[in-house]
Amino acid sequence: MSGLTVVLFTIALVLIAALLAAAVAGKIARLDGATYPAAFFRAATAFAAVLTLAAAVTAALATVLG
Repeated sequence: MSGLTVVLFTIALVLIAALLAAAVAGKIARLDGATYPAAFFRAATAFAAVLTLAAAVTAALATVLG
């Protein structure tokens, strides 16, 4: 498997995980009684948090391995 393929699969996996986390956060917010804008904001926050965590882990791994 080439390096580009691994990178693309990893990006796709991170995006899917971020979208799932956002969907769950939005659904839980709505079940908790939040308005649609508030639920959307919580979902966006969860999406950004997952992407930030993935970037931090990538930077840490690059430092350790590189």
